[in-house]
Order: sequence, then C-alpha cells, then structure tokens
Amino acid sequence: MVKKKSAQSTEMAGKQFDVSYYEGETQMEKGLAETHEQVSDDYYEGTIDQQVQGDK
Repeated sequence: MVKKKSAQSTEMAGKQFDVSYYEGETQMEKGLAETHEQVSDDYYEGTIDQQVQGDK
C-alpha cells in the first residue's frame, strides 16, 4: 500500500501544466489549471511597488 501510494505521488509530482488542463476532467488537471491561472495573474499584476511607481 505504501509503495503504491509513493509511486502515485511520484507520478503526480512529475506533471507539468499543459494548456489542455483548462478543459481537463480530472481533479489534478483542474487543480493545475486553477493554480496556473492564479500564479499568472499575480505575476502579471506585479508588486505594489510597481503599481505605485506607475501611478506617479
């Protein structure tokens, strides 16, 4: 049981985001798509320092 769970974790840890995950059916695909969207939003928004400098 432990070995099987470890193998599944290793397989899942090796996954990387793919655009097709936005249309995904599994919980993993949906989760990766949502996380990717959140990170992208934060990255493009930048930091508060950038926003303050841009307003001046």
